[in-house]
Amino acid sequence: MIEPPPLVAMIHAVPAAHRIAHEAFAQEFPQATVWNVLDDRLLDDAREADGLTGALRRRMLRLIGHVMDGGAQGLLLTCSSYGEVVDTARALWNVPVLKSDESMFKAALAGPYRRLAVVASTPPAVPAATAQLEALVPAVRPDRPVDIVSALSEEAAVAADPGTAARHLADALHAAGGTDADAVLLAQYSLTPARDALAALLGVPVLDGAGAAARELRGLLAPAGTPVVTS
Repeated sequence: MIEPPPLVAMIHAVPAAHRIAHEAFAQEFPQATVWNVLDDRLLDDAREADGLTGALRRRMLRLIGHVMDGGAQGLLLTCSSYGEVVDTARALWNVPVLKSDESMFKAALAGPYRRLAVVASTPPAVPAATAQLEALVPAVRPDRPVDIVSALSEEAAVAADPGTAARHLADALHAAGGTDADAVLLAQYSLTPARDALAALLGVPVLDGAGAAARELRGLLAPAGTPVVTS
C-alpha cells in the first residue's frame, strides 16, 4: 500500500527561516507536505525579555499543540532560541520533534573536527546553540574531546548581502579567537545564505541546520524503500 505524503510542520520566528527551511526540504525531503507556521514576534519578545520567560514557553507550546492537533507527523522548530521547549514537547507528543540545529550538531560531533565554532547574529541564539551542542557531546562522542568557541555578530543580521554578513561573522570569530576552528556551525537558519562566502573566507567547512534537519526527518518519516505519493 502506498502511503500518503508525510505532513511536516515547521514553526518559524522570522520570515527568512521560513524560506530557507522550505528550500532545504524541497531539496532534501521533497516527498513531504510542508506546513509553515510563523509568529514573527517570538524572537523580538525573547530579546526584550533577555531570554525565554514562562509566558514565551507556553506560547510556543500552544503553537506546537496547534500543529499536532492538525495532524503533523513531524515538527521542526527553526528558531534556536526556543530549542529548550522541544524537550517538553517530546514528553507531551509521540511525534518526532527536532530542535533547529540538533541534526547539524550531531553530524558535526560525529565528524573528525576537534574544535568547533558556533556563530550567530542574535544574542539569544548563542547560549541556546552552545548548550545544545555541549549536551550532545556525551551521547555522540563520549570518547573524544571537543573544544567549542562561540562568536556573535549582530551586524551580520542587518548586512546588505551574504558576502557582507560573512565578513562580519569572520570578524567576530577573529575577535573571539575562533579562526582556528576545524568547522563553523551556523546557529540560525537566517545565516545560511552566508555559508559559502564564510567558508571561502575561513577555508574550513561551514555547516547549516536546515538541510541536516530535512535529512533526519526524511529518514524518520520516509525510510529508504518506502513508496510515497508525491504531488
